[in-house]
Amino acid sequence: MDPQRLIQCPFDKHHQIRAYRFPYHLVKCRKNNPEVAKTLDTCPFNARHLVPHAKLKDHIMNCRDKTLMEQDIANQACDHQQKQVNDGSTWQAPPCDEDWDKEALEQAESAFVWGMTNSAMSR
Repeated sequence: MDPQRLIQCPFDKHHQIRAYRFPYHLVKCRKNNPEVAKTLDTCPFNARHLVPHAKLKDHIMNCRDKTLMEQDIANQACDHQQKQVNDGSTWQAPPCDEDWDKEALEQAESAFVWGMTNSAMSR
């Protein structure tokens, strides 16, 4: 989208806003026109699309951004499947050298005294 392109404000038909400023204008104009804002719904695919309540279903069915989103989802799913086929990984986690039970027993044998280290206590 050309950032310099003019877009008509859905709240005031006399407003022509540059595309790069449009999101900021929508916030400001919504506050200035609360009655008009009550009559408009936001497209679930693009928050810049504000349409009258009665036209929302039609807009959702024909929204260009919905098509783009569906294509992205399909491409991601295809890429994911391709990775699984090509990867064929049999990766396994390396063995763990830690033994938490042993550490707990060692700590239980030595008493804890605030401010004292094991070397100071064993003297």
